[in-house]
Amino acid sequence: MYMLPAIDILDGKAVRLAEGDYAQVTIYNDDPVEQAKIFEAQGATWLHVVDLDGAKSGHADNLPIIERILAQTHLQVEVGGGIRNTETLARVIAAGANRVVLGTSLVTDPDFAQAAVSEYGDLVAAGVDAREGFVAVQGWTEESGLEAEEFASQLAKIGYCHMVYTDIARDGMQTGVSVETYLAMARTFGYPVIASGGVADIQDIVNLSEISGHIEGIIAGRAIYEGTLDLAEAIHVCEQASA
Repeated sequence: MYMLPAIDILDGKAVRLAEGDYAQVTIYNDDPVEQAKIFEAQGATWLHVVDLDGAKSGHADNLPIIERILAQTHLQVEVGGGIRNTETLARVIAAGANRVVLGTSLVTDPDFAQAAVSEYGDLVAAGVDAREGFVAVQGWTEESGLEAEEFASQLAKIGYCHMVYTDIARDGMQTGVSVETYLAMARTFGYPVIASGGVADIQDIVNLSEISGHIEGIIAGRAIYEGTLDLAEAIHVCEQASA
């Protein structure tokens, strides 16, 4: 189990949204590359990056910034946002991303979803973003009508073994994580999941560590930026849970 501090990139800056709402933006650093270096200095080995511009446009708009993060740090970088076709996926992987998260395209283009995992295997992860148990797409701006747990089961059947599961209602809200939600999703998916959404403080990390066999990683953003979660302490808890 490992920590993935999050950098969401919008208009070239490191930001966080509240509940995925582009109208509720907080800017935390004008330079995402410098923010990545800060996380690395605090002990991070992984970084979760979301191209929020790309999530809306369907293109890898902030790929040059992501390339700079990869070039200027030793972090393993997980990238999501706007990766909806083979060309864009190949570009992000060629840039050096250690894992690429597919979201909307899993719903809208099943053929691409299958081709991606068939060609790249472990390098791709399913990004399942759910609101009240149903999958949301297009940068969380649209509901798909798909039940999240059933969708996760389908993704496992076609070859996905990594999943970033986001509880949208809690994302960026620091309301605390729902351990039961992630446990249920991991059991349905058949593999440990990367938990995203709602981390408020170290107690959330401790709570998730108690089901560490079902949790691959934990993504946290706003709690780290606003100082309610100490990243180094969180990393230590994750390491202890994996020992």
